[in-house]
Amino acid sequence: MNRIPTQLDRREMLALTLAAAATAALPRSGAAADAPGAAASGFATLLAGFAEDILRLKPETATSLGLDRGAHRALKSQLDENSTDTDERWSSLVHVMLAGLRKIDRAQLTPLDQLRYDTVKYAATVGAEGSWFVCGRAEAAFNNNGIAPFPVTQQDGAVSGVPEFLDSQHQIADAGDAEAYLARVVAFAGRIDEENTRIAAQAAKGVMPPAFIASNALGILTQYRRTPIAQQKLVTSLVTRAGALGLKGDWENRVTQAVRKQVYPALDRQIAAFAKATEHAPDTAGVDRLPDGEAYYRWALKLGTTTDMSPEEIHAVGLEQNRAIQSRMDAVLKAQGMTQGSVGERVLSLSSDPRQLFADTDEGRAQLIDYCNERVAANRALMPKLSHLALKAPLRVRRVPADIQDGAPLGYMNGASIDGVRPATYYINLKSTSLWPKYQIPSLTAHEGLPGHAWQGAYLTELSGEIPLIFQLMGFNAFIEGWALYAEQTVDELGIYANDPFGQLGYLQAQQYRACRLVIDTGIHAMKWTREQAIQFMVTETGKARDFATSEIDRYCVSPGQACGYKVGHNEILLQRERAKAALGERFDLAAFNDALVRTGGVPLGVLGTAIDQFIAGNRAS
Repeated sequence: MNRIPTQLDRREMLALTLAAAATAALPRSGAAADAPGAAASGFATLLAGFAEDILRLKPETATSLGLDRGAHRALKSQLDENSTDTDERWSSLVHVMLAGLRKIDRAQLTPLDQLRYDTVKYAATVGAEGSWFVCGRAEAAFNNNGIAPFPVTQQDGAVSGVPEFLDSQHQIADAGDAEAYLARVVAFAGRIDEENTRIAAQAAKGVMPPAFIASNALGILTQYRRTPIAQQKLVTSLVTRAGALGLKGDWENRVTQAVRKQVYPALDRQIAAFAKATEHAPDTAGVDRLPDGEAYYRWALKLGTTTDMSPEEIHAVGLEQNRAIQSRMDAVLKAQGMTQGSVGERVLSLSSDPRQLFADTDEGRAQLIDYCNERVAANRALMPKLSHLALKAPLRVRRVPADIQDGAPLGYMNGASIDGVRPATYYINLKSTSLWPKYQIPSLTAHEGLPGHAWQGAYLTELSGEIPLIFQLMGFNAFIEGWALYAEQTVDELGIYANDPFGQLGYLQAQQYRACRLVIDTGIHAMKWTREQAIQFMVTETGKARDFATSEIDRYCVSPGQACGYKVGHNEILLQRERAKAALGERFDLAAFNDALVRTGGVPLGVLGTAIDQFIAGNRAS
């Protein structure tokens, strides 16, 4: 249960005041007309207004989507902020959204718009719930990456994100774009100082990341600061790209001075503030030690799974599914003559098998990337059986940049821009090639690439005219990651591993370790598991290498609840597929079902059933 505040703080008072004003007037977003016939247009206008409000708060997303031009050109010079004022603006916005939705007669909307209504309402409601917590923020409900209770960790913070964002997503085509880049470098320094303020404010309340997280994060900050300015990606990216375009201007000197005079001093302040704040950080891994920690974690689980499942329920599901998948893995291992030891021990032995490893050299990394591209091509050939959507889904594979690989996830996707200028990018962390034995790569590629994130994301970008912009600006972890985990299963079902038993073992291991995430995340944050206990459970049960497991467990410690969305989402999609099969019998079409999922644009799991109800009804009538 969320805590019940005894008095309103400044953020809450502002939110309620603005929400009350919005209920009466609904400026900019507009109030829907009362006439039933105007419901659709009024709702569309409302959602368009919400999207504009969100874009103003998420200028980096505007850039990622290729929307930082024309009327939104000013956003290209800005970064997302991390200040308490921004918290208040988000808190106010979700109340404005709820007030606006209350003025809509849901019954007058089309079935599709009713889904959209329920989806937006869910996000705004969960966002409003989170704003009560010391480490909660309404913005988290519109961020598929989950919550980040601490402003700076091994994977969170300006230093971990902004330089890579500017290099890979800030497009430079002319001098104006280069000037916007410089403005963002200056804003980068301001963002660091915003984090410094938040670090100190949290420390005053006894809030800081665990000691093992703090040590890693401090090392990353210190190493970044030690890098000569001339070698910083902030500098080299602008200089290289401006030079290639022949843009006139003293770009190198200007960006160098901005780093020297603004970024580095702010970073020095951050290193000092972070070191001071975490000097006596505990080793306790879970967020249950934070103020209102138990309720905060339940909110994090709600955000990560879009369900009201308790930690105990999720933990039990994970244990049960881990056992079931291990049984399937055991059968595959025995068929390959691997009979001695536990399932985890036998799988772990593959991580040191030379036949499964690429050389830990630049040449080996290049070969690994080539193998990823081979798997993308193999999966692309299956797409006509999995979808009727005419999507191009361009995709490139890149290694995680070396300057952020120490804290970055082991694999992730950056979506394409709506304008088609930048394709989707599937990143794989190659700090060491041992992190990714060959047998694990096919399933990772199905998850991050096709038919996983890249395909679902391609619908949002290539067919963006079919859905309101707000669906580009929000995401539900359980749906998005559940879809990607389901995508891993579909290629197995279509026989991709018919002649690759170890590839199938990698797929089963990937499913299994998502089940283990349910056990580990709840174990850490609700059952007082230690970091070592969690690492050992993953290594023992899944056969993942210790370095891999350590990176994963540290991720769960600073993003509570997010890791639970994968298997919970996957389970719900499978439940809905079986329900549709039973209802439609011979009329059931796998590709059409998959398209029905993707065409939702991404919804909370509680709304997904309604979408499949509509799919079933439509196919019965056809």
